[in-house]
Amino acid sequence: MKLQLAAFAAAMALAGTAWAADPPAAFTPCKACHKVEAGANGVGPSLFGVVGSKAGTAAAGFKYSPTLVAWGKSWDDANLAAYLANPKETIPGNKMVFAGTKNPDDVAALIAYMKTLK
Repeated sequence: MKLQLAAFAAAMALAGTAWAADPPAAFTPCKACHKVEAGANGVGPSLFGVVGSKAGTAAAGFKYSPTLVAWGKSWDDANLAAYLANPKETIPGNKMVFAGTKNPDDVAALIAYMKTLK
């Protein structure tokens, strides 16, 4: 009985903890520049907490391009989908050199994965 109570208490303690899912295959090119841990910026900013944040604000200490910051929009599903599919067209002048993810299923998988990074 004590073991069951301990297991239940441990499960309840973890219930509010968000765990990142395994990245989809479409994330492989992203890893060259982006990290997913909070505060771990690489060539690109950390993607931790980016979903729902205002563009150019999620990764403290990262020097975002002025055009990305001036864009002024938040990273909701629609804005992420447009940006992931074609970053240069969505925000002309941004620093990301990646050409984009053309497969809509891959874009959806990336967004679903980034939602777990919190």
